[in-house]
Amino acid sequence: MDYRQLRAFIAVFEERNITAAARAIHLSQPALSGSIKALEDALGTTLFVRRPRGVEVTDDARALYPEAQRMVAEASRLLTRFRSDRACAALQIGVEHDVSSVTVKQLVLAAAAITPAVRLQLVTGCMGAARLASEELRCEDELFLPLLSDPFVRALPLASDGHERWIICPALPSHQRLQPFYDGVPVAEAETFALALELVAAGLGSAIVPQSLATEQRDVRTEPLPQLDMRRRIGLCYSAQALALEGVIQLRDALQLSIGQPAWLALPSS
Repeated sequence: MDYRQLRAFIAVFEERNITAAARAIHLSQPALSGSIKALEDALGTTLFVRRPRGVEVTDDARALYPEAQRMVAEASRLLTRFRSDRACAALQIGVEHDVSSVTVKQLVLAAAAITPAVRLQLVTGCMGAARLASEELRCEDELFLPLLSDPFVRALPLASDGHERWIICPALPSHQRLQPFYDGVPVAEAETFALALELVAAGLGSAIVPQSLATEQRDVRTEPLPQLDMRRRIGLCYSAQALALEGVIQLRDALQLSIGQPAWLALPSS
């Protein structure tokens, strides 16, 4: 048996539900079920009996639970002890384009709250043990921790004359959903929302962009689009394999605790 199998066992024992347990420790249901099956095979016993509305624990599971808690706590203590004696381990996190500075700031604050044995490295793009990104950029095999639900608004120059001169971002995944709201021939194109806002600030036209980015751009005003009820989710993307890194687990947990705090500004949480 190993540490991950015991963590999976404890989660299922406490939740009495496979789905809730997988959510609690941020594993897919197949991965969690596989860990439980491997543990049962190693022990030569059945720990849980599936029922229509959850699982029933066996007598062997009741006997194992306090021992599993003790073993996991001891393993965590040893990890902390030996890692604290080493030089700071680097935790590299990628920051994709079009993530607002306030979101990056919250990532940094969350990183500052975890063990000093982890040194945060921010890099640009699809790199690192995890990524701060829009859900649209999430890879198929990645897990996703949503942090913000970001509404789309119309951004206009401060001196706008109200004419419908649109700046579009055809390279972005959201473009197809936004196309019905553009009227007329676009006046300019941009590769990212941030670049589109630069064109708006220069007075070329207006653009439909996420509110978090628009509020950070000077020389731009925003207005809601009543006919448009569209949001994007910003969060932490990471693979199941990345959870082998204690720093990723700690950062994820710290970010979860920070969700909904005033420091996230007025953006509605997901």
